[in-house]
Amino acid sequence: MRILITLIIITFSFLSFTQPRDCWDEEKIEVKKGTEGNTILSAKAIISEGWSELAQPIFWKKIMELSPDSVLINIAASRVIVAKMSKGEWNKQTDIEKNSYRDSIRAAHGLTKEDRIFCTTGKNDFYKFDVVYPSISQGVEAFEKYGVDPWYAQAILLIESPGQLKKSRVGAYGPFQLMPAVARAQGLTVNRSRDERSDFDRSAYGASRLIKRVCVPEAKRILNANGLEYEENDVWFRLFVLHVYHAGAGNVGAVVKKINPDKGGQSLIQAMWQNTAAQFGNNSQNYSQIALASQLILHERVHADCDYILDCAFIQ
Repeated sequence: MRILITLIIITFSFLSFTQPRDCWDEEKIEVKKGTEGNTILSAKAIISEGWSELAQPIFWKKIMELSPDSVLINIAASRVIVAKMSKGEWNKQTDIEKNSYRDSIRAAHGLTKEDRIFCTTGKNDFYKFDVVYPSISQGVEAFEKYGVDPWYAQAILLIESPGQLKKSRVGAYGPFQLMPAVARAQGLTVNRSRDERSDFDRSAYGASRLIKRVCVPEAKRILNANGLEYEENDVWFRLFVLHVYHAGAGNVGAVVKKINPDKGGQSLIQAMWQNTAAQFGNNSQNYSQIALASQLILHERVHADCDYILDCAFIQ
């Protein structure tokens, strides 16, 4: 009898550890510093798949941590950094001197006259990671409650008006930067007397609903129409969904049609960084690059500052 009971216990123990876990649990990590604990999503897949080695995320990491009194001179298509200088030093040059400098860069790198050379200002005054960090756990919890991949909550909070309640020039507002019509379509009240986009929980509800009901289905529709295989938890698929969130399905569909890819994956996302179509322009290209960069900055900061980090997959 004792042997039978032991076998039953072992069997139930085995089953409890082999039941399929929510993949989100596998990616979540519990981060603690002193008595403060936060649950965030790991950047492990981003790093292991080599996204962190690409020039574009590296460039945006530098921009996000650079003060606005400095600039990086870079090749637009590749985001290769050519030089760093003060904003004052750049601005004191005449237009003729700036164009001559750009021409010298093109010559040195074997570029054509059509290749653009950008002067990008530091943006650490906008990307306030320390301010937005405490809200990430709240966003992760909210998206999980609404049955939506919490990776999107973390990504959007890090790059859309992080830690601030600023209204964009086109009218997007709140922690998830929802447009008025979009917010209303997802059940939020937005009128002259009340704007629920400023309420974190309501904004999270609207954003998660948008991701679940519009962005993910539209992303799948575009990929299916082009015969491209995907897994919903792949990094590249999530980045693709973010493009739909930012640029809209019509514009994303247009750029994919222009690319005419024979497969998905990292190569498709990189091709989207190099192509424009309809209203899918420079800002749209940058969106997933910035998403990657911000996740990597968060990863570096928590690993540098926190007392310990524990994979939630091992928390029973």
